[in-house]
Order: sequence, then structure tokens, then C-alpha cells
Amino acid sequence: MEREAGPKGDWHRDLVEKLARDALTERRRARRWGIFFKLLTFAYLLAVFIVLVPEEWSEEGIGKKPHTAVVDLEGLIAVGEKASADNVITGLRDAFEDENTKAVILRINSPGGSPVQSSYMYKEILRLREKYPDVPLYAVVSDICASGGYYVASAADRIYVNESSVIGSIGVLMNGFGFVEAMNEFGVERRLIAAGKHKGILDPFSPMSEFDKEYATRLLGKLHETFIAAVKTGRGDKLKGEDGEIFSGLFWDGQEGIELGLADAIGNTSYVAREVVGVEKTVDFTAKEDPFERLARRFGAATGEALIRVLGSDNNLLLR
Repeated sequence: MEREAGPKGDWHRDLVEKLARDALTERRRARRWGIFFKLLTFAYLLAVFIVLVPEEWSEEGIGKKPHTAVVDLEGLIAVGEKASADNVITGLRDAFEDENTKAVILRINSPGGSPVQSSYMYKEILRLREKYPDVPLYAVVSDICASGGYYVASAADRIYVNESSVIGSIGVLMNGFGFVEAMNEFGVERRLIAAGKHKGILDPFSPMSEFDKEYATRLLGKLHETFIAAVKTGRGDKLKGEDGEIFSGLFWDGQEGIELGLADAIGNTSYVAREVVGVEKTVDFTAKEDPFERLARRFGAATGEALIRVLGSDNNLLLR
């Protein structure tokens, strides 16, 4: 049975009540969304704080105690990477400058990379060792310490490896591709215009001349000689194998590396800190990179790399 209509003014009251209820519901909904976004903002700021704040703050800032400093050299050695000279050198300097550092462990897991970046790190290690003669630096190899990675390691006081580590590969290479036959097959014409007689040297779309090959081989030979000299300076009379074998570009497992004098003993980070340094407490001094700067740098590097490829420069020079 339908409700009889009330007095004429009742519909006004009903409308006001409905509007009030709707307004109250809307306010509650807005308050819930406000709480949600505040929590989301807080979680975001907390995540950024965790990423940016150095892990060792709690150890260095609160309790100043003797420690073994650890710096990681991990991945490809190149500008813009975790294992860039800027990052590794920053960590090493901070580690040596800390008055509570009793020794520094350079923890290496790298297949190599840029000869220039490797040389920067090598020379800086020698400088820091001379400046802080009472603070030894030990290289500890995990999976791999090859080519540019070994270039850096050879500057250490001692090198420790695992039996299954891969170490060595003392050589230099330049790689690329040749597309001449493929272009002929598809009837593609190469139009290369350059100012400078040899500006187009090693162009992947042109036949390789004897001059190109001889020039590149001579350049790699000089870089190889620099690499060899650095290893001999760092390792001295510890090297036991024949030069023709050690510097051939071959690589070995950890035990063979010790036998050849490329490494000194078996050991990991905790072993070296505890048994060699005598200070088991470790503090990580690896430079922590701002993730936003890294993203911007990667974007810039990717853009530059794309331009280089468009211009036809596909040859890579690496200590590998």
C-alpha cells in the first residue's frame, strides 16, 4: 500500500535530508581517498629514502668501530655502469679516508670492459696504497675476474679467489661485423662520404683493406703491451708461468690461477676480513648511485648509442 503524501512542505525536508546524506557520503569518500593518497605518498618517500640512504649509515654514523671496508666492482666496466671508474674510485677513496678502516677489500665480479676505465681504477689503487701505506687492499674474486677486471685486481696487495673462479684473459679485442657480401646479395649500394683519407676505417659496410687490418692490429698490440706492463708492475715476481701463456688471452680457474701466480690464495670476503685482516666486521663503502640520475644517464647514453649506430660505427674496443 503506497504511503500517502504528507503535508506540502515534506518534499522539501526529504530533499534536504537526501542532499545532506549525499554530501556526508561524498565527504567520507573524499576522506578515504585522501588517506589512501597520503599513505601512497608516504610509501613512495620511504622507498626513495631506503634506496638513497647508504646502508652503512647505521654502522658508521652510530658506532665508530674498527672495520674492514668493502667496495664492489661488479659487471661490465664502462662509463654509466655500476663498475664505472667514477663509482668504484669514489667508494675506494671513502674507504681509505675512514679512520676506522683497517683494510680494504675490492670484491670483483667482472668480465672486463673499457681499457681506459680499468686504467683509471688501477692507477688510483696504486695512489691510495702509497698514500695510506698502513691500509692494505685485497682483491677478492667471486665468479669472474677477467681482462679489465684483472687489470684492476693486479694493483692489489694480494688476490684471493674461489677454486671455481675464472681469472685471466689478459688481452684486448676489437669486434664488429662485415656486411659487404650481404649488401651485394640484396643489391644495396653503400654511399660513404668522409673528409680524411682513413676516416672510414673499419667501416662494416666496406671491404676491410690490408691497411685497416694492420693498423687495428698495431693499435691493439700497443694497448696489450700497456695491459701487460700494468700486470707485471702489480704482480711483480709472483707471476710463474710463461709470458706467452699468461698474456695470451687465455683464462683459468682459481686454482690454476694461483699456480700461475695470477692469484695468491683461496678465500672469500668473510675469510679475508676474519683471518687475514683480523677484523671480521665489514662495512660496505660501494658508491650508491641516485636511481633518478642513473635513469637520466641511461636515457642519454641510449640516445648517443643510437646516433653512433646510425652513423655506422659498430666496432667495440674492450679488454676482454
